[in-house]
Amino acid sequence: FGSAPKFPQPMIHEFLLRYHSRTNDAQALSMVDFTLECMARGGMYDQLGGGFHRYSTDPFWMVPHFEKMLYDNALLSRLYLHTYLLTGNLQYLRITQETLDYVLREMTSPQGGFYSTQDADSEGKEGTYYLWTPGEIESVVGKEKADVFYRYFGVTQEGNFEGRSILSIPGDHSELAQELGISDEELSDVLEETRNKLLARRQGRVPPARDEKVVTAWNGLALRTLAEAASVLGRQDYLLAAASNASFLLANLKDGNGRLLRTYKDGQARLKGYLEDYAFVIDGLLALHEATLDLNWLREARTLAD
Repeated sequence: FGSAPKFPQPMIHEFLLRYHSRTNDAQALSMVDFTLECMARGGMYDQLGGGFHRYSTDPFWMVPHFEKMLYDNALLSRLYLHTYLLTGNLQYLRITQETLDYVLREMTSPQGGFYSTQDADSEGKEGTYYLWTPGEIESVVGKEKADVFYRYFGVTQEGNFEGRSILSIPGDHSELAQELGISDEELSDVLEETRNKLLARRQGRVPPARDEKVVTAWNGLALRTLAEAASVLGRQDYLLAAASNASFLLANLKDGNGRLLRTYKDGQARLKGYLEDYAFVIDGLLALHEATLDLNWLREARTLAD
């Protein structure tokens, strides 16, 4: 949809999924499938740590603006989950879990709130945290496994962004396994091992700054997605994170009259809530009720709706 810069449009794709579900229109599903495949393969997606950057600067989801937003990751992980349920595509299941794991690992406060954003810049330059040279990769995983990693993730000597490489997946997994003379499973094992080692090395870099403001509406979006994913995938950690988030919002983002407030930071909640704050928190609480059958979440949803 559209040309550069390209922003994800998960609401449009959710509509198309529902349209396909009602009408069995194949084109509607193929439009979603094509976009999700391209986003998952491109530099828009953090191939090491999971999660989506804010938008692509080109028409191909390849070179991102490296900022990460909570609302994008809440909506996109839900979209990938729903598309997995319709298609059975295991890649979409992987993207869902890696994205939510990123949110829990890097965007969650000790009290259960979800932070707003991670900056694009670190060490004064955009994307530095996410970029690689062949030499850096080889120093971490060794030459043999680095050669496999280069081919799968499109790493070159000249790079694709200011002399370094944004990781992407340009080719086909099975075709590369055949070329290397190994099974799909063996290739997956090598890639998993190298990804984990490189992620550990990356976490030693200077990280992008993080906006630790909690925005009520965006937390409601993440709450809904985590509750749904917990139900579908049987992930107890997602359910615990959802319940913790709901408890945090209800304890800290309401004024003395029981009305929602918009933001929370450094122990202080501020600004009257907007309609979207109510809509998304109510939606999240309903999903958490469906996941747990705990009537408390349903009562809280009704109170906010009233």
